[in-house]
Amino acid sequence: MPIRYGVQADTRDECVEGLAKLVDVGMMPIMMPTLLSDGRWMARAAPTPTPLREPVEG
Repeated sequence: MPIRYGVQADTRDECVEGLAKLVDVGMMPIMMPTLLSDGRWMARAAPTPTPLREPVEG
C-alpha cells in the first residue's frame, strides 16, 4: 500500500504552502492543489522513490 500525505486548506495559497513544506522534507508532489466541490483545496505528496540498487559507474 503506497504512503501518501495530504494537505487540506481553505485557500489555494495555504494549500500551496503546505505542499511546499512536504516537498522541503523530501516528498514528491503527486496531486497539485485542486479545488474540491465543497470549496476546500487539497494536494497530495508521496515519499520520493528510492533506487532498487546502487547505480553502476562505468
